Amino acid sequence: MPKQIVTGDYLLTMDAQNRVIAGGAVLIDGGRIEAVAPLSELSAAYPDVPVKKIAHSIIMPGLVNAHAHSGFLRGTAEHLPVWDWLTLHINPMHRVLQPHEAEAASWLCYAESVLGGTTTVVDMWRFMEGSAKAASAIGNRLVAVPYVGEHPDYNYFDTLDMNEAMIENWHRKADGRVNVWVGLEHLFYADEPAQRRAVELAKKYKTGFHTHCSEAEIELAEFDKRYGKRPMYALADLGFFETPLTMIAHGVWLDSGEIDFISRHRVSVAHNPVSNMKLASGIALVGEMLKKRVPVGIGTDGEKENNNFDMFEEMKVASLLGKLKDLDAAAMDSWDVLRMATITGAKAIGLDQEIGSLEPGKRADLIAVRTDTPRMTPVFGEGPYFNLQHNLVHAVRGGDVCLTMVEGKVLAEDGELKTGNLSGIIAEIHRVAPGLFARRAAWLEENREGTAQWTKAG
Repeated sequence: MPKQIVTGDYLLTMDAQNRVIAGGAVLIDGGRIEAVAPLSELSAAYPDVPVKKIAHSIIMPGLVNAHAHSGFLRGTAEHLPVWDWLTLHINPMHRVLQPHEAEAASWLCYAESVLGGTTTVVDMWRFMEGSAKAASAIGNRLVAVPYVGEHPDYNYFDTLDMNEAMIENWHRKADGRVNVWVGLEHLFYADEPAQRRAVELAKKYKTGFHTHCSEAEIELAEFDKRYGKRPMYALADLGFFETPLTMIAHGVWLDSGEIDFISRHRVSVAHNPVSNMKLASGIALVGEMLKKRVPVGIGTDGEKENNNFDMFEEMKVASLLGKLKDLDAAAMDSWDVLRMATITGAKAIGLDQEIGSLEPGKRADLIAVRTDTPRMTPVFGEGPYFNLQHNLVHAVRGGDVCLTMVEGKVLAEDGELKTGNLSGIIAEIHRVAPGLFARRAAWLEENREGTAQWTKAG
């Protein structure tokens, strides 16, 4: 790929100083950032390099969605507490899901993501060969985490054999854009041998490990019954913190002691504020985690518990929920939230040396956000009323993104997906969805109480 310069009205580097360069530009060579400077300097130094100038825009790093699930149950499992939601809608869907449907869901969710400025997605999903194919074609960066349930009562999820095969076939493929981790839907979805094997797989292949934990208050009593201690201490005892990186999804019910404990281990947290609100799970102590320097990324969770993959909306909710939690209007500062969606999120998934900020040597994963919209008006990129970070967190929506690039390649521009047929992707969902819903309904007709949830055995 030839050299190119990308520039806008302002450049947010999201480096250690949160530098903002008026008229800033990035020089891209071979998919990596070679230089960051004002356009005037780069144009003078590289007069023959073509310039892609996006008028009325802010150039910034692509967003990192630290926890998501592909799917197409959007709007069909509403107003339910997490227990009924799981046993009557989500797990029955997993019982009847087929590989071609899982792949179609990933095409849809990755397309939505790149159109909204998300360049990296941590996706916990099923039959993820299809997900990897979708990411390879669309061009987004993917951390694929198979939805594993290795227990007789959860034998309708992916298995650790499938997870290992996925690692062997896809880890660091698609020019390094696809990484595969070890996953468990939840610790209780695995028996003791499977728990040990999950740890050993992550250590063997030097991958991250990802699972849901401390999402609902009900988990605390079950951990106490099984292990006699709170979840983070139990996970540590079982060896999960010996893996290269463990990322906990949600962490709503972590207490101060657990937060201090994980701050001393290779543990990160994916904060999912919209999902936590919608399922009435609670409010995570994110401010305390950040003060303890626990890497906290922001995730949308799935389409069924959020209804979209808009990381800008997620940033706004993360900020507002933190303020409400502390009854402090200064809590969850806009810069901190932006960092959670970019460089801190990249650190949470172990990729902060590659992505998350616009600095020389890093991958050229960047987006342009329009400033000529009512939502962004007025724009003050300099002076005492500087408001770029506040507008990006509290005003912008994913539809305001006018350019998405990964490794210097344009994936979406001016609302158009450049690397896939969006109408075809949507049509495929409409084609396969009725079959999935019909099979789920038939299963529930025979199993009116839904699926079992958490066994008495460990």
